[in-house]
Amino acid sequence: MSTNTTTLFGIKNCDTVKKARRWLEDANIDYQFHDVREDDLSKNQVQTWVDALGWESVLNKRSTTWKQLSDDDKNTIDESKAISLMLEHPTLIKRPVLEHGEDKQISNGFKAAQYESMFQS
Repeated sequence: MSTNTTTLFGIKNCDTVKKARRWLEDANIDYQFHDVREDDLSKNQVQTWVDALGWESVLNKRSTTWKQLSDDDKNTIDESKAISLMLEHPTLIKRPVLEHGEDKQISNGFKAAQYESMFQS
């Protein structure tokens, strides 16, 4: 790919993010890595993912961060609150999030078959 239309969002030390990065590199796909903890993440960005995948798919309820939230936060969760919490605690985002192409295909998590189908077009 000559223009960089692929961005991988995640954190450097996450094993799943490492697998996704290795897959992209092995497939010779040019991509930009965006560390959600170190680099800014906008509300617009998270809203785009939520619009594409649904907030319940973007919010990682299996994360240590989720388990440390108050019961009040966990029991009163809705889309708006989920977005606010993900912006406040980026490790609540199910990672990695991959944006690809001019039409911004979006996926989260890593499955090689899913990546293969995204990059066939």
